[in-house]
Amino acid sequence: MRWNLQVFATILLFFTIHFSFSQKLQEKNLIKHLVYLSSDELKGRESGTAENREARDYIQKEFVEMGLDSQYPDFLQEFRFTSRRENKTITGYNVVGFVPGTESKKIIVVTAHFDHVGIGRASASEDSIYNGADDNASGTAALIELARYFSQNPPQLSMIFAALDAEEKGLQGAKALVEDFPFELDQILLNVNMDMISRNESGELYVSGTHYYPEFKDLLEEAASEGRPLLKFGHDVPGTGKDDWTRSSDHGAFFAKKIPHLYFGVEDHEDYHQPSDEYRNVDPQFFVDSCNLILACIKKIDEEPIIP
Repeated sequence: MRWNLQVFATILLFFTIHFSFSQKLQEKNLIKHLVYLSSDELKGRESGTAENREARDYIQKEFVEMGLDSQYPDFLQEFRFTSRRENKTITGYNVVGFVPGTESKKIIVVTAHFDHVGIGRASASEDSIYNGADDNASGTAALIELARYFSQNPPQLSMIFAALDAEEKGLQGAKALVEDFPFELDQILLNVNMDMISRNESGELYVSGTHYYPEFKDLLEEAASEGRPLLKFGHDVPGTGKDDWTRSSDHGAFFAKKIPHLYFGVEDHEDYHQPSDEYRNVDPQFFVDSCNLILACIKKIDEEPIIP
């Protein structure tokens, strides 16, 4: 009997550990994506460049290997826009994957932009590559691993994972997605957008949007009650100027269509839109914790969806 109890205890411990790990994103993968997407090799991932295409190909390959579905050929939604700065037409590509829900046709659209601003003007002795580690290789890395998690742990609600192009040129990828969305827009329950989630000296991650959509606040507070970093609410009050983030990233295109959004991000730091926004300046533990906090929030909303 003692041997049987020992075997049982060992098996129970194994499954407890396995289950615990399965509730989090894969840290090794998160860091790998962040390091690659913010590397000098990709030269700042500016829309319309060969390096932007390399970043797009990387995300596409990840989606293919994890077996996602998509409503777009080869996961790619092509769009065109005119860049006033370059005075030319640029072709952009969103990378869009789909995980069907088990219980509902309502959809959570998870977004993060993978482009950045490319290479700036600098002297030969200065680093002129805007690597965009926090902005927004961090959100893109999280997007890839969230897609992997929900492909392995089917959600009740359907989920679209969209790595968006040309955010830095006026939310162009997000605008294209909502204008050419593969389902009726009223099927979208929520847009969850991630932009800059890898560093904050105070250990704070903000979620913006509950001023307009307070019905999500209790669920978010419950999901964040035992986790790190500290989840704070705000940056969404009208009339507060630059402190209002409601239209500051890709969720702005959803807000314009009256689609609820939650935007996860940190406050600006000294390396925002500087060549110094490199992997060496992110906080890896804060980044991983942020990703898992966002996972917990999405899971909570999926488990207890607020259906109008």
